[in-house]
Amino acid sequence: MTTLDTAPVAAPAAAPARAVRVWRTLRSSRAAVIGLSVVTVHVLIALLAPLLTTYDPIANSADEALLGPSRQHWAGTDQYGRDVLARVLYGGRYALGVSVTATLLTVALGTVIGCAAALRGGRFDDILGRILDAVLSVPAILTLLVVVTALGTGPSVIVLAIAVVYVPQVVRVVRGAALAVVPQDYVTAARARGEGTWAILRREILPNITDVVCVEFAMRASWVVLLISSLSFLGFGADPPTPDWGLMVAENRTAITVVPMASLAPIIALATLVVGLNLAADGLSKAWGVDRIREGS
Repeated sequence: MTTLDTAPVAAPAAAPARAVRVWRTLRSSRAAVIGLSVVTVHVLIALLAPLLTTYDPIANSADEALLGPSRQHWAGTDQYGRDVLARVLYGGRYALGVSVTATLLTVALGTVIGCAAALRGGRFDDILGRILDAVLSVPAILTLLVVVTALGTGPSVIVLAIAVVYVPQVVRVVRGAALAVVPQDYVTAARARGEGTWAILRREILPNITDVVCVEFAMRASWVVLLISSLSFLGFGADPPTPDWGLMVAENRTAITVVPMASLAPIIALATLVVGLNLAADGLSKAWGVDRIREGS
């Protein structure tokens, strides 16, 4: 994590130079380049899904049920006669849309709370620490199931459930990074000038922990994708006939010996996306020198 010896690092004039340094850092990490490339391909496929297939991902056709791969259906069809490839392509939209939204909310809340805890310290930090310990003592999947059982299914509920599960973990990581910035002279000077907590967080602390936040976003995104797919597999995520990878595996697992691609295709799509996100997180962590263990992950 890079810290500066002069106050405010977020000057607008430094933004282009900072962007160039970030780009050079990314190019120097092979893992980050590969991971980001894989994720970019997934995003493009999800956006271009209507152009990549002519089949409706939710249209049933009893006459074409359980067909193997062919020229008409490259990955075959499922038990309802739906084109497997079309459902995999459109399934990326649900996986990426819900996962990105949930991860953005989680990292944003965790970053603000973690920075505030590091800056305020004292009683606020102690009470927050005990609350986080209590939440983290409950297994993530159990917390998710409790939330979706109480509030029902749907994208908004899943996003809320993900935030409840992962915000405490993000808070601990960001707090650890912010604690190294708070004692710096420019933070002390900002306090002496009478700047408010939010102003200090925005101008002095956040620009100096951007690398940690970016790595945390990439890492949490991979876990969020897996959790959302797990919920769909268990019947608490996407509602049928929504094209979703976890739901596809749940629907077709009983026919895996007849049409294996109906289950394998979404598994491959999910695995490549998670591997891409993990490579991006690991590559960025090494390139920026972010020690996730030291930061409290």
